[in-house]
Amino acid sequence: MMHHKISRRDMLKMMGAAGLASFAPIPNVSMLDLVNRMQDFRGSFTWWRVPPDTTLEQEQLDAFDAAVAQLMPNVTISYEVMGYGEMLDVLRTAVRGGGGPDVAVLPILWGVEFAAGGFLRPLSPADLGYTNEQFWPRALNSNLWEGEYYGVPTNNETMTFIWNKRLFEAAGLDPEVPPATWQDVVEFSNQITTNTGASGYGIVARQNHGNTPFRNMPLLWAYGASVLDETDEQPQYQEVRINSPEAAAALQVLYDIYVRDRSAPSSALDNSQAENRELFIAERVAMMIDHPTALRIITQNNPELAPFMGFTLFPSGPVRRAAVFGGSNIHIFNRANEDVLPAIKAFCQLRCNPEWANRLAWFSNPGNRDGFDNEWFQIRMEQIPFLDVATSMLEYGIPFPVIPESTEIMNLIIPSLLQNVLTERMTIADALAEAERAVQEVMAR
Repeated sequence: MMHHKISRRDMLKMMGAAGLASFAPIPNVSMLDLVNRMQDFRGSFTWWRVPPDTTLEQEQLDAFDAAVAQLMPNVTISYEVMGYGEMLDVLRTAVRGGGGPDVAVLPILWGVEFAAGGFLRPLSPADLGYTNEQFWPRALNSNLWEGEYYGVPTNNETMTFIWNKRLFEAAGLDPEVPPATWQDVVEFSNQITTNTGASGYGIVARQNHGNTPFRNMPLLWAYGASVLDETDEQPQYQEVRINSPEAAAALQVLYDIYVRDRSAPSSALDNSQAENRELFIAERVAMMIDHPTALRIITQNNPELAPFMGFTLFPSGPVRRAAVFGGSNIHIFNRANEDVLPAIKAFCQLRCNPEWANRLAWFSNPGNRDGFDNEWFQIRMEQIPFLDVATSMLEYGIPFPVIPESTEIMNLIIPSLLQNVLTERMTIADALAEAERAVQEVMAR
């Protein structure tokens, strides 16, 4: 059967339906040739992804799936969906057994581990028709291993500090004035618990869960502490700095909230953000760190609370205001078949273009910085209250160390440090010494 090449008129219709208006073509390849080439792709590949948090995000994901199916009708994509809390361990086991995905969008912290293990194909912006300048340098560098890129940013984000104005007012605090410093958080939290019986600040300290470092490393950085030298302008990731007076001062903040004042939930040691958010929804917690998506989730579960939610920048410490520079990157795994590699790269290119970088990160920010000039960014800004706060926090973002050991350090050692302090198994000094020993051991390994 003769394959019918797409006309320019049909291409423009497809661009409208598939969201290709800002699709960046591969250099020296016209848009028409590119779309026709995609129509010719054949084969199959697997894509691993986490499920969306909201129905709105699911709608955008469904639209993306439809666009890909229209552009590459002869390519079959198998989707593996699993939760954020389980994917890392499943992925580690799968790739070491010769399985796993062909392509995956992974949290910013994970990719370098798989690059160093030899499980990823090199992948740079140029491979997808983009330039390095279209992406945040910190985000792009999270994919850099031994001088080569192994992924491209899909979205970047920092979180926001959220408070319940109704609980503030009940506690005798000004409901329109959030804590400006981490010491304010300690004092506000105690006053809220004393006057209302609700917990003031929602600490998250679960072991082996990515929520824990994302909500506690900003406190350590704000006080001038770091695990290695990740806060330096040009980090080398050689020196272990966790055992410092600055780290001790930061941990004292958490100790005062959880142990001395008992103004955090007693379940904090087992809580991920999911449990913490449930307490906030029930108005048993007055302050927490979360994504802008929290507003929609909370509105769905407790509509009466939404008008009393405030979003602001993270509190400052004695040295700086800080947040984790987060987000996700798209990676191609070595197991991907060479024959279907052109289709996979076209898929990645579409996933990273300015339009879909917005639509598939609805409550985040586009990894492709051209996305900030895209009409979908303006639509999102109009529809998502407080997205501007999360966007403003990007300038305070600090990336986790870009080394294979980062996931173990951040997901295991940092939570253990917190738990040793908050359970009073160790003094702050002894807990920091133990963390230093553990980090040194991991780095030496």
